[in-house]
Amino acid sequence: MNIQLLNKIAAVGLAQLGADYTVGEGVTNPDGIMVRSAVMHEMEFAPELKAIARAGAGVNNIPIDRCSEAGIVVFNTPGANANGVKELAVCALLLAARNVVGGIEWAKTLSEDVAKQVEKGKSKFGGTELKGKTLGVIGLGAIGGMIANTALSLGMNVIGCDPYLSVEAAWNLDRRIVRAASYDEIYEKADYITLHVPATKDTKNMICTVSIAKMKEGAKIINLSRADLVNAADLKVALADGKISAYVTDFPTEEILGVPGIVAIPHLGASTEESEDNCAVMAAQELDDYLKNGNIKNSVNFPNVDMPRSSMARICVLHANVPAVLTKITAVVADEGLNIENMTNKSKGENAYTVLDVSSKPSDAAIAHIASIEGIARVRSI
Repeated sequence: MNIQLLNKIAAVGLAQLGADYTVGEGVTNPDGIMVRSAVMHEMEFAPELKAIARAGAGVNNIPIDRCSEAGIVVFNTPGANANGVKELAVCALLLAARNVVGGIEWAKTLSEDVAKQVEKGKSKFGGTELKGKTLGVIGLGAIGGMIANTALSLGMNVIGCDPYLSVEAAWNLDRRIVRAASYDEIYEKADYITLHVPATKDTKNMICTVSIAKMKEGAKIINLSRADLVNAADLKVALADGKISAYVTDFPTEEILGVPGIVAIPHLGASTEESEDNCAVMAAQELDDYLKNGNIKNSVNFPNVDMPRSSMARICVLHANVPAVLTKITAVVADEGLNIENMTNKSKGENAYTVLDVSSKPSDAAIAHIASIEGIARVRSI
Protein backbone atom coordinates (compact mmCIF):
# COMPACT_ATOMS: atom_id res chain seq x y z
CA MET A 1 0.00 0.00 0.00
CA ASN A 2 1.10 3.55 -0.73
CA ILE A 3 1.23 6.39 1.82
CA GLN A 4 1.89 9.92 0.59
CA LEU A 5 3.40 12.51 2.95
CA LEU A 6 2.35 16.14 2.44
CA ASN A 7 4.51 17.42 5.31
CA LYS A 8 7.49 16.22 7.27
CA ILE A 9 6.25 13.51 9.64
CA ALA A 10 8.31 12.40 12.66
CA ALA A 11 10.33 9.26 11.96
CA VAL A 12 8.97 7.53 15.07
CA GLY A 13 5.52 7.75 13.52
CA LEU A 14 6.56 6.44 10.12
CA ALA A 15 8.21 3.52 11.90
CA GLN A 16 4.70 2.34 12.82
CA LEU A 17 4.12 1.53 9.14
CA GLY A 18 5.78 -1.75 8.27
CA ALA A 19 7.13 -3.35 5.12
CA ASP A 20 3.63 -3.50 3.63
CA TYR A 21 3.83 0.23 2.90
CA THR A 22 5.65 2.45 0.44
CA VAL A 23 5.92 5.83 2.17
CA GLY A 24 7.18 9.19 0.90
CA GLU A 25 6.41 12.63 -0.48
CA GLY A 26 6.77 11.43 -4.06
CA VAL A 27 4.30 8.57 -3.74
CA THR A 28 1.53 8.65 -6.37
CA ASN A 29 -1.97 7.17 -6.29
CA PRO A 30 -1.82 6.77 -2.50
CA ASP A 31 -4.09 4.56 -0.42
CA GLY A 32 -3.52 6.97 2.46
CA ILE A 33 -2.16 10.46 3.09
CA MET A 34 -0.42 11.78 6.18
CA VAL A 35 -0.53 15.55 6.61
CA ARG A 36 0.10 18.26 9.16
CA SER A 37 -0.53 21.81 7.93
CA ALA A 38 -0.54 21.46 4.11
CA VAL A 39 -3.74 22.89 2.61
CA MET A 40 -5.62 20.20 0.69
CA HIS A 41 -8.76 22.04 -0.48
CA GLU A 42 -7.59 22.30 -4.09
CA MET A 43 -6.12 18.81 -4.29
CA GLU A 44 -7.59 16.22 -6.61
CA PHE A 45 -8.00 12.82 -4.94
CA ALA A 46 -7.26 9.63 -6.86
CA PRO A 47 -9.87 6.84 -6.64
CA GLU A 48 -7.38 4.74 -4.64
CA LEU A 49 -7.33 7.21 -1.74
CA LYS A 50 -9.12 5.67 1.24
CA ALA A 51 -7.99 7.75 4.22
CA ILE A 52 -6.25 10.94 5.33
CA ALA A 53 -4.54 11.13 8.72
CA ARG A 54 -3.91 14.59 10.13
CA ALA A 55 -1.05 14.65 12.65
CA GLY A 56 -2.78 17.21 14.84
CA ALA A 57 -6.25 18.11 16.07
CA GLY A 58 -7.51 20.80 13.67
CA VAL A 59 -8.66 19.68 10.21
CA ASN A 60 -9.63 22.99 8.61
CA ASN A 61 -6.92 22.37 5.98
CA ILE A 62 -8.81 19.30 4.71
CA PRO A 63 -12.02 19.35 2.57
CA ILE A 64 -14.11 17.22 4.93
CA ASP A 65 -17.37 17.32 2.96
CA ARG A 66 -15.68 16.30 -0.28
CA CYS A 67 -13.90 13.48 1.51
CA SER A 68 -17.16 12.20 3.00
CA GLU A 69 -18.83 12.14 -0.41
CA ALA A 70 -15.90 10.14 -1.82
CA GLY A 71 -15.79 7.71 1.10
CA ILE A 72 -12.44 8.98 2.35
CA VAL A 73 -12.08 8.65 6.12
CA VAL A 74 -10.37 11.65 7.74
CA PHE A 75 -8.55 11.04 11.02
CA ASN A 76 -7.06 13.48 13.51
CA THR A 77 -5.05 12.96 16.69
CA PRO A 78 -6.98 14.49 19.62
CA GLY A 79 -4.98 14.73 22.81
CA ALA A 80 -1.65 13.78 21.27
CA ASN A 81 -0.36 17.36 21.49
CA ALA A 82 -2.48 18.41 24.47
CA ASN A 83 0.34 18.65 26.99
CA GLY A 84 2.48 20.80 24.70
CA VAL A 85 -0.39 23.24 24.13
CA LYS A 86 -1.27 23.22 27.82
CA GLU A 87 2.26 24.24 28.77
CA LEU A 88 2.25 27.05 26.22
CA ALA A 89 -1.11 28.19 27.60
CA VAL A 90 0.44 28.55 31.05
CA CYS A 91 3.17 30.64 29.44
CA ALA A 92 0.50 32.70 27.65
CA LEU A 93 -1.31 33.38 30.91
CA LEU A 94 1.91 34.71 32.42
CA LEU A 95 2.66 36.80 29.32
CA ALA A 96 -0.80 38.32 29.60
CA ALA A 97 -0.46 38.97 33.35
CA ARG A 98 3.01 40.52 33.24
CA ASN A 99 4.60 42.58 30.49
CA VAL A 100 7.55 40.23 30.14
CA VAL A 101 7.87 40.76 26.38
CA GLY A 102 7.92 44.54 26.72
CA GLY A 103 10.44 44.32 29.52
CA ILE A 104 12.76 42.09 27.51
CA GLU A 105 12.65 44.43 24.52
CA TRP A 106 13.36 47.43 26.77
CA ALA A 107 16.28 45.63 28.43
CA LYS A 108 17.88 45.12 25.01
CA THR A 109 18.17 48.90 24.64
CA LEU A 110 20.26 49.36 27.80
CA SER A 111 23.99 49.85 27.42
CA GLU A 112 25.54 51.72 30.39
CA ASP A 113 25.04 51.37 34.14
CA VAL A 114 22.53 48.65 33.35
CA ALA A 115 21.77 47.57 36.93
CA LYS A 116 20.87 51.12 37.92
CA GLN A 117 18.70 51.65 34.83
CA VAL A 118 16.90 48.37 35.47
CA GLU A 119 15.99 49.36 39.03
CA LYS A 120 14.83 52.76 37.86
CA GLY A 121 12.78 51.62 34.87
CA LYS A 122 11.36 48.24 35.81
CA SER A 123 8.15 49.67 37.27
CA LYS A 124 6.91 50.39 33.74
CA PHE A 125 6.60 46.65 33.19
CA GLY A 126 4.87 45.60 36.39
CA GLY A 127 1.92 43.25 36.21
CA THR A 128 -0.41 41.20 38.33
CA GLU A 129 -0.33 37.69 39.74
CA LEU A 130 -2.52 34.84 38.54
CA LYS A 131 -3.35 33.67 42.06
CA GLY A 132 -6.88 34.62 43.06
CA LYS A 133 -7.92 35.63 39.55
CA THR A 134 -10.71 33.89 37.64
CA LEU A 135 -9.92 31.95 34.49
CA GLY A 136 -12.76 31.22 32.08
CA VAL A 137 -12.14 28.21 29.84
CA ILE A 138 -14.24 27.94 26.69
CA GLY A 139 -13.98 24.35 25.50
CA LEU A 140 -13.10 21.62 28.01
CA GLY A 141 -11.79 18.90 25.73
CA ALA A 142 -8.35 17.32 25.87
CA ILE A 143 -6.50 20.65 25.96
CA GLY A 144 -9.00 22.91 27.70
CA GLY A 145 -9.52 20.38 30.48
CA MET A 146 -5.80 20.11 31.18
CA ILE A 147 -5.46 23.90 31.31
CA ALA A 148 -8.44 24.20 33.66
CA ASN A 149 -6.92 21.66 36.05
CA THR A 150 -3.47 23.27 35.87
CA ALA A 151 -4.86 26.74 36.56
CA LEU A 152 -6.27 25.49 39.85
CA SER A 153 -2.76 24.51 40.94
CA LEU A 154 -1.68 28.09 40.17
CA GLY A 155 -4.23 29.35 42.67
CA MET A 156 -6.75 30.56 40.11
CA ASN A 157 -10.51 30.20 40.31
CA VAL A 158 -11.73 28.36 37.22
CA ILE A 159 -15.07 28.36 35.43
CA GLY A 160 -15.63 26.45 32.22
CA CYS A 161 -18.21 26.04 29.51
CA ASP A 162 -18.48 23.32 26.87
CA PRO A 163 -21.89 22.50 25.38
CA TYR A 164 -20.41 19.38 23.77
CA LEU A 165 -18.48 18.03 26.76
CA SER A 166 -18.07 14.26 26.54
CA VAL A 167 -18.47 11.97 29.54
CA GLU A 168 -14.82 10.93 29.20
CA ALA A 169 -13.64 14.55 29.24
CA ALA A 170 -15.87 15.34 32.22
CA TRP A 171 -14.28 12.53 34.25
CA ASN A 172 -10.88 14.22 33.82
CA LEU A 173 -12.01 17.58 35.24
CA ASP A 174 -11.24 18.60 38.80
CA ARG A 175 -14.44 18.87 40.85
CA ARG A 176 -13.48 22.41 41.87
CA ILE A 177 -14.04 23.70 38.34
CA VAL A 178 -17.30 25.64 38.24
CA ARG A 179 -19.64 24.91 35.34
CA ALA A 180 -20.77 28.03 33.49
CA ALA A 181 -24.24 27.87 31.98
CA SER A 182 -23.17 29.81 28.89
CA TYR A 183 -20.28 31.62 27.26
CA ASP A 184 -21.89 34.85 28.44
CA GLU A 185 -21.36 33.81 32.05
CA ILE A 186 -17.65 33.37 31.35
CA TYR A 187 -17.47 36.75 29.62
CA GLU A 188 -19.08 38.40 32.66
CA LYS A 189 -17.07 36.70 35.42
CA ALA A 190 -13.58 35.91 34.08
CA ASP A 191 -10.45 38.02 34.44
CA TYR A 192 -8.75 35.77 31.88
CA ILE A 193 -10.49 33.94 29.03
CA THR A 194 -8.83 31.10 27.14
CA LEU A 195 -10.33 29.63 23.95
CA HIS A 196 -10.17 25.93 23.11
CA VAL A 197 -12.83 25.31 20.47
CA PRO A 198 -12.46 24.44 16.76
CA ALA A 199 -12.94 27.05 14.05
CA THR A 200 -16.43 26.51 12.62
CA LYS A 201 -19.15 28.70 11.16
CA ASP A 202 -20.59 28.94 14.69
CA THR A 203 -17.34 29.90 16.45
CA LYS A 204 -15.86 32.22 13.82
CA ASN A 205 -15.64 35.76 15.27
CA MET A 206 -17.10 34.58 18.58
CA ILE A 207 -14.89 37.22 20.21
CA CYS A 208 -16.26 40.44 18.75
CA THR A 209 -17.75 43.77 19.79
CA VAL A 210 -20.86 42.08 21.20
CA SER A 211 -19.04 39.50 23.33
CA ILE A 212 -16.30 41.91 24.38
CA ALA A 213 -18.92 44.33 25.71
CA LYS A 214 -19.99 41.64 28.19
CA MET A 215 -16.47 41.18 29.57
CA LYS A 216 -14.88 42.74 32.62
CA GLU A 217 -12.97 45.96 32.18
CA GLY A 218 -9.35 45.05 31.44
CA ALA A 219 -10.05 41.38 30.66
CA LYS A 220 -7.26 39.34 29.10
CA ILE A 221 -7.78 36.85 26.26
CA ILE A 222 -5.70 33.79 25.35
CA ASN A 223 -6.25 32.21 21.92
CA LEU A 224 -4.18 29.14 21.11
CA SER A 225 -6.92 27.59 18.97
CA ARG A 226 -7.48 29.45 15.69
CA ALA A 227 -7.16 33.05 14.50
CA ASP A 228 -10.72 33.05 13.11
CA LEU A 229 -12.24 32.85 16.59
CA VAL A 230 -11.39 36.51 17.20
CA ASN A 231 -12.49 39.48 15.11
CA ALA A 232 -9.21 41.39 14.79
CA ALA A 233 -10.78 44.77 14.04
CA ASP A 234 -13.08 44.62 17.07
CA LEU A 235 -10.22 43.40 19.25
CA LYS A 236 -7.97 46.33 18.30
CA VAL A 237 -10.70 48.82 19.22
CA ALA A 238 -11.14 47.10 22.60
CA LEU A 239 -7.38 47.17 23.25
CA ALA A 240 -7.17 50.84 22.35
CA ASP A 241 -9.91 51.87 24.79
CA GLY A 242 -8.70 49.55 27.58
CA LYS A 243 -11.68 47.19 27.63
CA ILE A 244 -9.24 44.39 26.80
CA SER A 245 -5.83 44.78 28.44
CA ALA A 246 -3.95 41.93 26.75
CA TYR A 247 -4.34 39.41 23.94
CA VAL A 248 -1.94 36.48 23.56
CA THR A 249 -2.34 34.31 20.49
CA ASP A 250 -0.52 31.50 18.75
CA PHE A 251 -1.78 32.71 15.35
CA PRO A 252 -0.11 35.89 14.07
CA THR A 253 -1.84 37.69 11.19
CA GLU A 254 -1.09 40.87 9.28
CA GLU A 255 -3.87 42.66 11.18
CA ILE A 256 -2.46 42.17 14.66
CA LEU A 257 1.32 42.30 14.32
CA GLY A 258 2.84 45.26 16.18
CA VAL A 259 -0.41 46.22 17.90
CA PRO A 260 0.16 47.35 21.51
CA GLY A 261 -1.20 44.85 24.01
CA ILE A 262 -0.90 41.87 21.65
CA VAL A 263 1.67 39.10 22.03
CA ALA A 264 1.81 37.00 18.87
CA ILE A 265 3.52 33.62 19.22
CA PRO A 266 4.46 31.93 15.90
CA HIS A 267 2.18 28.88 16.18
CA LEU A 268 4.32 26.98 18.67
CA GLY A 269 1.54 25.24 20.61
CA ALA A 270 2.19 21.73 19.34
CA SER A 271 5.73 22.37 18.11
CA THR A 272 7.52 20.33 20.72
CA GLU A 273 9.48 17.22 19.90
CA GLU A 274 7.17 15.20 22.11
CA SER A 275 3.96 16.53 20.53
CA GLU A 276 5.17 15.94 16.99
CA ASP A 277 6.21 12.40 17.88
CA ASN A 278 2.91 11.64 19.65
CA CYS A 279 0.82 13.00 16.77
CA ALA A 280 2.83 11.11 14.15
CA VAL A 281 2.55 7.81 16.03
CA MET A 282 -1.19 8.16 16.59
CA ALA A 283 -1.87 9.19 12.98
CA ALA A 284 0.15 6.27 11.60
CA GLN A 285 -1.55 3.76 13.88
CA GLU A 286 -5.01 5.03 12.91
CA LEU A 287 -4.16 4.80 9.22
CA ASP A 288 -2.65 1.33 9.54
CA ASP A 289 -5.59 -0.15 11.47
CA TYR A 290 -8.11 1.26 9.00
CA LEU A 291 -6.32 0.20 5.84
CA LYS A 292 -5.58 -3.33 7.12
CA ASN A 293 -8.59 -4.05 9.33
CA GLY A 294 -11.23 -1.44 8.50
CA ASN A 295 -11.32 -0.17 12.08
CA ILE A 296 -11.94 3.54 12.60
CA LYS A 297 -10.75 5.55 15.60
CA ASN A 298 -10.71 9.35 15.87
CA SER A 299 -12.36 10.09 12.53
CA VAL A 300 -13.92 13.51 12.11
CA ASN A 301 -16.36 12.44 9.38
CA PHE A 302 -17.24 8.79 10.05
CA PRO A 303 -18.15 6.94 13.27
CA ASN A 304 -15.68 5.03 15.39
CA VAL A 305 -15.83 1.26 14.77
CA ASP A 306 -13.49 -1.24 16.40
CA MET A 307 -14.51 -4.83 15.65
CA PRO A 308 -12.13 -7.76 16.23
CA ARG A 309 -11.66 -9.97 13.17
CA SER A 310 -13.80 -13.12 13.42
CA SER A 311 -13.29 -14.48 9.89
CA MET A 312 -10.85 -14.38 7.00
CA ALA A 313 -12.98 -11.96 4.98
CA ARG A 314 -14.33 -8.55 5.89
CA ILE A 315 -16.57 -6.18 3.93
CA CYS A 316 -16.34 -2.46 4.83
CA VAL A 317 -19.06 -0.10 3.60
CA LEU A 318 -19.10 3.68 4.04
CA HIS A 319 -22.54 5.04 3.28
CA ALA A 320 -25.16 7.69 3.92
CA ASN A 321 -27.07 7.45 7.19
CA VAL A 322 -30.46 6.80 5.56
CA PRO A 323 -33.11 4.04 5.91
CA ALA A 324 -32.88 0.67 4.17
CA VAL A 325 -29.22 0.80 3.16
CA LEU A 326 -28.23 -1.88 5.68
CA THR A 327 -31.03 -4.17 4.48
CA LYS A 328 -29.85 -3.87 0.89
CA ILE A 329 -26.23 -4.59 1.85
CA THR A 330 -27.12 -7.76 3.76
CA ALA A 331 -29.39 -8.88 0.94
CA VAL A 332 -26.46 -8.83 -1.49
CA VAL A 333 -24.34 -10.80 0.97
CA ALA A 334 -27.12 -13.39 1.34
CA ASP A 335 -27.53 -13.68 -2.44
CA GLU A 336 -23.80 -14.35 -2.64
CA GLY A 337 -24.31 -17.31 -0.32
CA LEU A 338 -22.10 -15.85 2.40
CA ASN A 339 -22.76 -16.25 6.10
CA ILE A 340 -22.44 -13.09 8.23
CA GLU A 341 -20.38 -14.16 11.23
CA ASN A 342 -20.20 -10.74 12.86
CA MET A 343 -21.45 -7.28 11.97
CA THR A 344 -21.55 -3.72 13.28
CA ASN A 345 -23.26 -0.60 12.00
CA LYS A 346 -22.75 2.87 13.41
CA SER A 347 -23.54 6.40 12.33
CA LYS A 348 -22.15 9.89 12.79
CA GLY A 349 -24.41 12.66 11.60
CA GLU A 350 -25.19 12.10 7.93
CA ASN A 351 -22.57 9.36 7.51
CA ALA A 352 -22.61 5.72 8.54
CA TYR A 353 -20.26 2.74 8.48
CA THR A 354 -21.07 -0.96 8.25
CA VAL A 355 -18.52 -3.73 8.78
CA LEU A 356 -19.37 -7.36 8.07
CA ASP A 357 -17.18 -10.39 8.76
CA VAL A 358 -18.28 -13.06 6.30
CA SER A 359 -17.56 -16.76 5.81
CA SER A 360 -15.47 -16.36 2.66
CA LYS A 361 -14.12 -13.70 0.32
CA PRO A 362 -16.93 -12.00 -1.66
CA SER A 363 -16.75 -11.92 -5.43
CA ASP A 364 -15.91 -8.78 -7.34
CA ALA A 365 -19.47 -8.84 -8.67
CA ALA A 366 -20.89 -8.76 -5.13
CA ILE A 367 -18.68 -5.82 -4.18
CA ALA A 368 -19.74 -4.00 -7.35
CA HIS A 369 -23.39 -4.74 -6.55
CA ILE A 370 -23.05 -3.22 -3.07
CA ALA A 371 -21.24 -0.20 -4.55
CA SER A 372 -24.19 0.38 -6.90
CA ILE A 373 -26.67 0.77 -4.02
CA GLU A 374 -27.90 4.34 -3.67
CA GLY A 375 -26.15 6.11 -0.79
CA ILE A 376 -22.98 4.00 -0.84
CA ALA A 377 -19.82 6.12 -0.81
CA ARG A 378 -17.24 3.30 -0.83
CA VAL A 379 -17.08 -0.45 -0.34
CA ARG A 380 -14.03 -2.67 -0.06
CA SER A 381 -13.18 -6.22 0.82
CA ILE A 382 -10.29 -6.91 3.16
